[in-house]
Amino acid sequence: MIQTETLLRVTDNSGAKKVACIKVLGGFRRKFANLGDLIVVSIRRVKQHKKKKIKVREGEVVHALVVRTKSRLVRQNSTQLQCQENSVVLMTNKNKPFATRVLGPVPRLLRHSKFMKVASLSAGFI
Repeated sequence: MIQTETLLRVTDNSGAKKVACIKVLGGFRRKFANLGDLIVVSIRRVKQHKKKKIKVREGEVVHALVVRTKSRLVRQNSTQLQCQENSVVLMTNKNKPFATRVLGPVPRLLRHSKFMKVASLSAGFI
């Protein structure tokens, strides 16, 4: 579960490394975000490349989609899904991903949601 001030890893090629959660979207006084939820993040650390164009800057506020969490997700067929880090994919305000690649697998939960574009950019499904 992700809450405000949680540090997260970015798993796309937008240029950001670490972000911090500012707000959980999707309800009045909502405190936690799980897999597949939108959050508002502030970019804390970016990659330093001279040749590649970085799409975001430090301190910028953007939306993000939660794709991996440390907390367990129990599916209907009694299987459990748990990752080793909290990860997000950066999104624009119109729910389109900034990046052209998503590194690592994403949960099957995203395949049947409005974030199909993120699922198609990923390496595979968990």
